[in-house]
Amino acid sequence: MFKRLFAIALTFGMAATAPPVFAQNCAARDHIISKLQENYAEELAFGGLQKTRGAQAVMEVWTSKETGSYTVLVTNANGISCIVAVGTDFFEAIPKIEIEGTPS
Repeated sequence: MFKRLFAIALTFGMAATAPPVFAQNCAARDHIISKLQENYAEELAFGGLQKTRGAQAVMEVWTSKETGSYTVLVTNANGISCIVAVGTDFFEAIPKIEIEGTPS
């Protein structure tokens, strides 16, 4: 009985201390950027600063007009980037153009 309880406690304890799943998608920024450019023909489309837990990070969206793929990266101050989202069929929104003058 003690052995079973010990095994269950050990199993759940190991699961609780495991790194989050998204941590597997993190690497040095230069490495990730080169993979995005070489394998997916993605280029930086836009980005900005993101405040997370008191620290700042850079959020970037990389897209490819050729393949329609996109990748969302968050880069911390230590230079480690994490891929937080990927997808296909990326499109650019076209802003509405307002016509000057008075309506008839």
